[in-house]
Amino acid sequence: MAEKYDLIQMGEQALTAKYEASLLTTEQKNTVLTEIAQNLRKECGSILTANAEDVREGIQAGMSQGLLDRLKLTEERISQIAEGLVQITKLPDPVGNVLEKFTRPNGLLISKVSVPMGVIGIIYESRPNVTADAFGLCFKAGNVVILKGGSDALHSNIAITNVIRETLEKNRLNPDMIQLITATDRAVTAEFMKMKGYVDVLIPRGGAGLIKAVVENATIPVIETGTGNCHIYIDKDADIEKAVKIIVNAKTQRIGVCNACESLVIHEKIVDTFMPKLTEALQKKNVELHADERSFAAAESDTALNRALIKPAVEEDWGKEYLDYMISAKTVASVDEAIEHINRYNTGHSEAIITENYTNAQKFLDEVDAACVYVNASTRFSDGFEFGFGAEIGISTQKLHARGPMGLEALTSTKYIIYGNGQVRP
Repeated sequence: MAEKYDLIQMGEQALTAKYEASLLTTEQKNTVLTEIAQNLRKECGSILTANAEDVREGIQAGMSQGLLDRLKLTEERISQIAEGLVQITKLPDPVGNVLEKFTRPNGLLISKVSVPMGVIGIIYESRPNVTADAFGLCFKAGNVVILKGGSDALHSNIAITNVIRETLEKNRLNPDMIQLITATDRAVTAEFMKMKGYVDVLIPRGGAGLIKAVVENATIPVIETGTGNCHIYIDKDADIEKAVKIIVNAKTQRIGVCNACESLVIHEKIVDTFMPKLTEALQKKNVELHADERSFAAAESDTALNRALIKPAVEEDWGKEYLDYMISAKTVASVDEAIEHINRYNTGHSEAIITENYTNAQKFLDEVDAACVYVNASTRFSDGFEFGFGAEIGISTQKLHARGPMGLEALTSTKYIIYGNGQVRP
């Protein structure tokens, strides 16, 4: 019962803090975010020490290469986290904006205004950068946040949270504007999902298992951020060199992220020319190709390639988020077949077409059902920072409230404000 009591206490503290957060001025919020960014850079050494402990434990536990990549911090990544907070200060304050205003025939003046959501709960895995990103966005939008990170990043999350709380205190603000659940018991996570009355919205960030568990078990409204089985379709009219460059980036720039390319769809008219060149480039990065019969044969035609990195695809490959140095390849006879395959197996995240054919590009944009759809660009750009939103809270693959990279506006709700002059309803 002690853990449950702790959660209720955290909920009570969050309720107190949320009213304070909602009254902060833009200047106050920007000043604090700037100082947190500075302090994260100053405390880089202690954060890296904590992170090294997490990485060491992850290696001992047999954590996959993709998850280790998500977990690991470097000076550059901490600098990027800090820069994300600075970028948030440059964005317009999303709170208090009059979104709509109209007068009714009876004289009532009605305004629709953006307001903070309140208390936002976030459950996430293996990504300590989320700790700072989530706070920064929630704070700028006038919210407070309760975080439940994975046990595999506990030391890193504590170190980052401590920097944020200390900075809040130095600015005479309530440090409970950010709280971190440090208990590693799954029962605590399950209880957190049911803190209706304390938490206004819950956002899961992680693998398919985590997201499914939150969606199915939470009694709090959930914004679903999805896994990323992202496809790239290489059309018959693709520029091959451009396609190879984009795919290598989308697959290998970072393998453990949801916007990495996991699946290729290749037009049969280009497969024989394209596959040997692509496979050669992927093998330089040690990427294992899981190919259907047609693309497998095209890849194997280059006898200089490492056959051990080319494997026959099975059905489960088409819908798999590898988060590893693996990629699937499916051959199709038309853009229509490509779209059908992608819409069947994708996760609604990010999909791309490589083509110089305007008609096919527009067809792909119109008919592929995903939060982000690209023409001749890497899926790795599906990111709040790259979209100019500052750090992101996640990439929503649902269709209610928010879809795609979620920035500040996605963390606000609305309130109707009505001015009258003695009107009564007849």
